[in-house]
Amino acid sequence: MRKTRRTTMEELIAANKKELMEDPKAISEIEEKLENRKAREVYMESLENKKIVN
Repeated sequence: MRKTRRTTMEELIAANKKELMEDPKAISEIEEKLENRKAREVYMESLENKKIVN
């Protein structure tokens, strides 16, 4: 009986990176999410600096 080989975390990460690099639409979606997240952070910081946040 053959023992099954488990995939390591490094192998999973490498496979995901390869798959993402071949999919420009996925890269665009990720970039958009990161930009939106950063914009929210900057906006919240500006509100905190103006003491508008409750």
